[in-house]
Amino acid sequence: MAEITHIRNFSIIAHIDHGKSTLADRLLEATHTVSQRDLQEQLLDDMDLERERGITIKCHPVHMRYIANNGAEYELNLIDTPGHVDFSYEVSRSLAACEGALLLIDATQGVQAQTVANVNMAFRQNLKVIPVINKIDLPAANLEMCYEQMEEILAIPREEAIPVSAKEGIGIPEVLEAIVHRVPSPKRPADNESGALIFDSNYDSFRGVVTYIRVVNGSFSRGARIRMVSTGLESEVKEVGFFTPKMTPSDRISAGQVGYIIPNIKSPSDSKMGDTITDVKNPCAVALPGFQQVRPMVFSGIYPIDTADYDQLRFSMTKLQLNDAAFIFQPEASAALGFGFRCGFLGLLHMEIIQERLRREYNMDIIATYPSVVYHVFLKGGEMVEVDNPVHLPDPSEIERIEEPLICAHIMLPNTYIGDVMNLIMTKRGICTMTHSVDGAHVVLTAEMPMHEILIDFHDKLKSITRGYGSMDYEPAGYRPDRLVKLDILVNGEPVDAFSSIVHIDHAHSRGKDIAAKLKDVIPPHMFQVAIQAAVGGKIVARETVRQLRKNVLAKCYGGDITRKRKLLEKQKEGKKRMKQVGSVEIPQEAFVAVLKTSD
Repeated sequence: MAEITHIRNFSIIAHIDHGKSTLADRLLEATHTVSQRDLQEQLLDDMDLERERGITIKCHPVHMRYIANNGAEYELNLIDTPGHVDFSYEVSRSLAACEGALLLIDATQGVQAQTVANVNMAFRQNLKVIPVINKIDLPAANLEMCYEQMEEILAIPREEAIPVSAKEGIGIPEVLEAIVHRVPSPKRPADNESGALIFDSNYDSFRGVVTYIRVVNGSFSRGARIRMVSTGLESEVKEVGFFTPKMTPSDRISAGQVGYIIPNIKSPSDSKMGDTITDVKNPCAVALPGFQQVRPMVFSGIYPIDTADYDQLRFSMTKLQLNDAAFIFQPEASAALGFGFRCGFLGLLHMEIIQERLRREYNMDIIATYPSVVYHVFLKGGEMVEVDNPVHLPDPSEIERIEEPLICAHIMLPNTYIGDVMNLIMTKRGICTMTHSVDGAHVVLTAEMPMHEILIDFHDKLKSITRGYGSMDYEPAGYRPDRLVKLDILVNGEPVDAFSSIVHIDHAHSRGKDIAAKLKDVIPPHMFQVAIQAAVGGKIVARETVRQLRKNVLAKCYGGDITRKRKLLEKQKEGKKRMKQVGSVEIPQEAFVAVLKTSD
């Protein structure tokens, strides 16, 4: 067992795609944590989704042993973190379990928006930040630009930076030495109390709940009785151990170390993120400071395609919530889709990943409704209600005003694209509040925009306009009143609540037209004409018609008087009219997906 002065806990933070997982691979290789035959690219990204998309979604802890140049053996606990803005909650939880952080900067792109956000998060937690400039082997690498941006934006002296190439293995020994000498060791516990912080959890179908912990005081061993401080639930420890990177059992896990505990807990709801675990024999007096609970920004309904799968979907979501505490859900019902859940996410990518994980990991067939945000609706009686689902919007005659959530976006981009990006911000009803020149080639735009406007395609358009060089980070910026209306979609005169959305009055016509055109293509023809209408209040703002299937009723009428033919056509016309009144329109699953893909 390592002496506490020889333990180093650190994480890797960076903007998306700057090489975090590759650097983690080289560290595992250099410390001989993984044998040569088990080595593979992005070793810590163990989800299929992470490998396919080339992004890190979950934080991954790993326990390494390293013999430094001074001959002493050190225990290094690395927690690899995601880089996308939607997974910043994962980063904040990882940083709560560390004393230091490696800040990774791409030598070809320099400091990006999410880099700044992650550094500020690390500074707030008083962590020692070690800047590492990656990809120095590439022809486009510009070290001087990175040094300037570090000093200008992050206020970190250039002398502290370590140039590396994670792909080629250049500079890895210097990084390991910097971790040993610059990152402080964990604080020595002052008393005999035992306490550990839960920074992540997982659900194993054979062993139940697996909690990832950072031990602050005391130690935990197999067979000990532990208590969850927030719930008071007591349990026996079945196994303790470390991630190497696979779960490796150990006799005990002591103060300063990062590892896992498997208590005798079968229900995912009994383990809470940020909770404190304590030993029943040596309990801690107060809970350890955890981390701030996040509020979801984007809401969407998730429904099972087969209503018989409702209970299975609920259990799958509970297990997934254990693994991703930023995801929340509650039951709701829809006239069109039956029983399902209203789910909250941190952003659109987060929503996409959760839906994909439900389909892949839990084999659930699901439909998702159009994403929305939380609106503040002020009624004429002075009352304020929060609305996250357009279906629950009160009658327009009762509403005094609707306020929508705003975000403050920080967009970093090359100077040449500033005009196009400003134009994009204005089309999304945003206002540029400030521009700040970083160096000769880059600028940071600060803009205030409605949250709803960045939901669907803003990030994609930003990347297209800036040829992939633009990056964005955002934080909530309060609420603002605006002229917002509920857009209903009527199919054959019946409103379909799954297609409802709250939009700005100026965009209602174009948005309604887009949805109606999409639905016209995916709803199959019926025996009667089907009208698809977009309505605001009682006013129709757009309409499309699904053609009817035609049958030639005159085929048997091979001659004779015209009145005979007219009689047959009139009879058919009456039948179609009656069918339209009583007939129901089948809306296929593709229609719900198609509506999600329409852009404002």
